[in-house]
Amino acid sequence: MHTSDFDFHLPPEQIAQQPLARRDDSRLMVVVRARGTIEHRHFRDLPELIPGGDVLVLNRTRVLRARLLGVRRSGAPAEILLLRPLGADRYEAMVSPGGKLRPGRMVNIAPGLAVEILEMTERRTRIVRLIGEGPLDELVERHGHVPLPPYITRADAAVDAERYQTVYAREAGSVAAPTAGLHFTPQLLEALVRRGVRRAEIVLHVGAGTFKPVEVEDPGEHVMHEERYVIPPEAATTIASARQNGGAVWAVGTTAVRTLESAVDANGDIAAGSGETRIFIRPPYRFCAVDHLITNFHLPRSTLIMLVAAFAGYDLTMRAYREAITSGYRFYSYGDAMALL
Repeated sequence: MHTSDFDFHLPPEQIAQQPLARRDDSRLMVVVRARGTIEHRHFRDLPELIPGGDVLVLNRTRVLRARLLGVRRSGAPAEILLLRPLGADRYEAMVSPGGKLRPGRMVNIAPGLAVEILEMTERRTRIVRLIGEGPLDELVERHGHVPLPPYITRADAAVDAERYQTVYAREAGSVAAPTAGLHFTPQLLEALVRRGVRRAEIVLHVGAGTFKPVEVEDPGEHVMHEERYVIPPEAATTIASARQNGGAVWAVGTTAVRTLESAVDANGDIAAGSGETRIFIRPPYRFCAVDHLITNFHLPRSTLIMLVAAFAGYDLTMRAYREAITSGYRFYSYGDAMALL
């Protein structure tokens, strides 16, 4: 398939710029793959869809305040987006303006925090060194901004510090939220527990691999960035137990899918452990680890919509997106969700 096959026109007013007042008030499109049917519900209805004994796989990564805004020595503005740690004080980062931030340049973020550009990588990112008076993670948390995606055209606000995290976020390391999880509330999670739905928590720290656009017409030529993941032993055990008892695996978000599919064997067994993944799931693909998927609506021509098409089928996916647009669904990070059964 071609990248242009995954293009669509979205009216700008359907790009959600703000979160809803209540997380689970989001709309939920329910797509039944076997029948090719589409139903419109709300996310708070999710417990009605998941039988007891099934397992919900959640990505408990926490978003860093990874967007550092500062000034160069000339006084001109500059931006550093920390992608992943490389050591005690070194990170891989995206920078802007790229042409001005060459090795040796400095960016002052705040009193007591600066960034030195060390080198340029083959993929045009930078290796940077954080220079600070005090613990660097605390300085980044104090002076950094929530890294809202560029299609949210406003500056980050106080509400984003809480709403651009899932309620179960624990382990800091992402530069973008696993957005399918943003719809869950503690009350909704408790309702699922009462129904007998089991819960397995994994970690994939979202980096450039998730949001880097596909810029070539042949998706096979697209190179994914590596992203770190962890599957704790208790998560692998919970998934295996559910499988043995006839339960299904529900992945909350494409990050959960990519983590599980990176660690599954031909028998469907999930290996506990940690590693890095560059997996790029697109049609055709045989899923071994996941039975159902909860996800948001994704950008055109992105690796994420390709993953959804691999899971639901291309024609059904594009039909669901067309219906979402005509039905007024809210798109992207703060937008509505879909459940692929």
